[in-house]
Formats: sequence, C-alpha cells, structure tokens
Amino acid sequence: MHFLLLYDYVPDILERRGPHRSEHLRLAWEANEQGTLVLAGAVADPVDGAVFIFDCEEESKVREFALNDPYVKHGLVTQWKVRPWTTVVGKDAKTPVRAVGL
Repeated sequence: MHFLLLYDYVPDILERRGPHRSEHLRLAWEANEQGTLVLAGAVADPVDGAVFIFDCEEESKVREFALNDPYVKHGLVTQWKVRPWTTVVGKDAKTPVRAVGL
C-alpha cells in the first residue's frame, strides 16, 4: 500500500530548520534504506510544506515516522496528515488500471 505523508511548515521554516535538519534527514534516509520511504522532499515556491511517499502495509509506520521527526517534535510542522494513496499508473502501482484496449 502506498501512503502520502503531508506536512505544512511554519512560514520561516528555512530560517528555523538548521538545528534539526541533519536529524530529520537521517530519519528519512533510514526509512528509505529500510524500504518504507520511497521519495520525500519539500514543495517549492513557496517552501510551505513537504510530501513523503511511503510503501508499506501499515499506516502506523507512517505515523510513527512523523511522530519521531524532529521537525514535528520541534514545532516546524504546523500540521501533518497521512493519506492512503491508491496508485493505478506506473510500474510500481499497487492497483494498476489500464485503459480499455491497451
């Protein structure tokens, strides 16, 4: 199952993230190396949030990631949510759906 973890950042995230960034990235790379976090990064123009794509069976793993993230712990994330994501197109889609005749 794919899940999206969506963050909303404080307006001054770029100024405040410094002391916590290394630990935040360590946590993300560890999840990637374990195979649960597929992609992650901040949205740009403006930098006001981030999107994480998880591939795991348990939504609780995604929630655990967020609760352990120093950006969340130190108030740089104003709100976050986990959304199950039904993927239908692409080689890694969990429920591929093709157009009729393809």
